[in-house]
Amino acid sequence: MTTTQRWTLAAAILGSAIVFLDGTIVNVALPIIGQELPATVLGQLEGQTYVVSGYLATLSALLVLAGALADFHGRRRIFTIGLVSFGVTSVLCGLAPTLELLVLARVLQGAAGALLVPGALSIITATFDGPERARAFGIWAAATSATTAFGPPLGGFIVEASWRAAFLINVPLVLLAVWATIRHMRETRDEESSGRFDWLGALVAVLAVGGLGFGAIRGQDRQWQDPLGWVALGIGAIALVAFPVLMAVRRDPLVPLSLFRSRQFATINLSTLLIYGALYVTFTFQSLFLQGVLGYTPPASAIVGLPVSILLTLLSAHVGSIAGRVGARRFLVAGPLVMGLGLLWFARIPATSEPWRATLQDAGSLVPPTSVLVDVLPAILLFGVGISMVVAPLTSTLMDAVPSRNAGIGSAINNAVSRVGQPLLSAVIFIVVSGSFYATLADRVAGVDASSSALRAQVQPMNPPRSGTTAEVVIAAREASTDAFHLAAVVGAGLLAAGAVVNFVGLRESSRERASGA
Repeated sequence: MTTTQRWTLAAAILGSAIVFLDGTIVNVALPIIGQELPATVLGQLEGQTYVVSGYLATLSALLVLAGALADFHGRRRIFTIGLVSFGVTSVLCGLAPTLELLVLARVLQGAAGALLVPGALSIITATFDGPERARAFGIWAAATSATTAFGPPLGGFIVEASWRAAFLINVPLVLLAVWATIRHMRETRDEESSGRFDWLGALVAVLAVGGLGFGAIRGQDRQWQDPLGWVALGIGAIALVAFPVLMAVRRDPLVPLSLFRSRQFATINLSTLLIYGALYVTFTFQSLFLQGVLGYTPPASAIVGLPVSILLTLLSAHVGSIAGRVGARRFLVAGPLVMGLGLLWFARIPATSEPWRATLQDAGSLVPPTSVLVDVLPAILLFGVGISMVVAPLTSTLMDAVPSRNAGIGSAINNAVSRVGQPLLSAVIFIVVSGSFYATLADRVAGVDASSSALRAQVQPMNPPRSGTTAEVVIAAREASTDAFHLAAVVGAGLLAAGAVVNFVGLRESSRERASGA
């Protein structure tokens, strides 16, 4: 690697890391933010929700627009604007005097973040070639995984001083990234552009991605009782259907439909939807199950999941280098299958135990007889090894499938597929899992009306029952929650297996793979 390449990669890593870091540290700070910041328009709980969902919704909605702007105006220029904007909005968040102003600053911060994530990948694509590119993506994956892994514990220490520091910590990272970008990064753009930007296409893309993303997030937050979530989903669905039709008739389309004629590009985006959807569902239900059913504390739950991020950090660069030499296809088939085996191991956790039910009298303290070393850790390790085989090869295969002139928009589309697909798949699976939970509960407790709103307020899937719930319902709810977790694990394993099949069928062997006998 040359000096220019090293500093360009460092800037791309920092640009991605601050976006990911903000998503983890801020979650740790939410309870203190709710206690300390006054709110006049929003309720405390609603405001705290928007501090997270407002950031994520804006980030997702603007990804495609940001990627297209990077290709059109120059990736270094848009990346620099994104860095400076993220630094400024981080300061605004850190100095916010009210909850409402914090939410507004977070929405603006999400818009700045949208300029960074696809920009980072397109910059790496334009700076590296061949096996060096695959290695660079492996280093990027390892570094950003480390950020995600150590964000929560770092956030815990930072929040001890002040929740405002959770935002202000971005400033020195932004300054370093801006220096590296201006000093070492070369400018690249779509040199074949006609000079006209498709603002109509951009608007429809924002409505499609933003509507679906916000609708799914809002619907889950409000348990699908709020019409706004359904309206947003409807707008997003209409815009999504209209988007390819619009692209086909536009003279200078925002997204060239020729991208989707690439077998590699279409395959990777479909497998991304399946694999990252399963990843999101797994992390969501795993945390709920460990805390709500097995009785883990939040820190213990985070520690149990830490090996996944550690394995990603340690293995991603090596996997990226190997995939760059022998081809990515074998990793993208084997990795999801190994992840799926980890989920199936989770599905063997016992749902019931007669000695457990007979000997423990305090229904509120009942937990299934599980062992961390036997029931939990093997599943975590399998999942961690599997995802370490996926992240870098998937990213490098995606970017190899996109012409250099479209690197920004290609990366943005994949990021949008990932970020919108996750909450949408999670919402569908949550509905299925909830239906299974209440049906099982009705079967196991005589006279229980599973459709009763009072019952649903008292007991929810993979959550501790509220005080006052009878011992019989507590026991049945824990057993039903375990059954529901089994179902979520099996569905997640199915999504991963489908992703492996898509990659096996859709990805073509490279000359390196054929030469090595893959």
